[in-house]
Amino acid sequence: MVKQRHIAIIPARGGSKRIPRKNIVPFHGRPLMAWTVSAALESGLFDRVLVSTDDPEIQAVALACGAEAPFLRLTAADDMAPASAATLAALDQAERHWGEGYDVVAQLMPNCPLRDAAAIRTALSAFQSGNGGFQISCTGYGWTNPWWAAELAPDGQPKALFPEQRLKRSQELPALYCPTGAIWLADAAALRQAGTFYGPGHRFQPLDFWSAVDIDTVEDLAMAAALAQARVVLEKV
Repeated sequence: MVKQRHIAIIPARGGSKRIPRKNIVPFHGRPLMAWTVSAALESGLFDRVLVSTDDPEIQAVALACGAEAPFLRLTAADDMAPASAATLAALDQAERHWGEGYDVVAQLMPNCPLRDAAAIRTALSAFQSGNGGFQISCTGYGWTNPWWAAELAPDGQPKALFPEQRLKRSQELPALYCPTGAIWLADAAALRQAGTFYGPGHRFQPLDFWSAVDIDTVEDLAMAAALAQARVVLEKV
């Protein structure tokens, strides 16, 4: 049986706006992106761990962190391009650069620093045991119950999005899940055909809240830093 080739692609463009230079902002003593690179390398699952970026400074940081970054991304590099498009562009560049094909693509967003190597191994195992070509990481909503969500009118009057559920106790309601960018997996050929990880038959794979933290704002960054510190403390208990 021919061994499958796996590539981890970490899309890390340079033009982040809500947190300038987000992908290399300091996070617990290392560039934010370094945590994702380390998790991918430590998982031992990938033939290549590629950081795809349009920015020479991020490229240099990626190389210093141990990732491969032999080229700059030439397309799908602005803030309007979806991550899937950036990953597909990187996949094409990688195959041309190294002259080799890949069977499974993992998209690991660099703004999810608390997902570790064990979480990646678990996700890939679930992907390989399933029948679908696409798997997207997700997490529960925790203490914010989406069944009780409401829109607010200018005068503060709420309009329940789920009026039939809003008076029920939380334990009476089914769990809901939100996608997170931590670990997205796809069959490479199916990804090319669909152009998105939300391809036919895509499945969600739950992650714990900590692993799923997705940093987009300065508030997210502060929360993730606090959770990382809390994890250190809990591991010593």
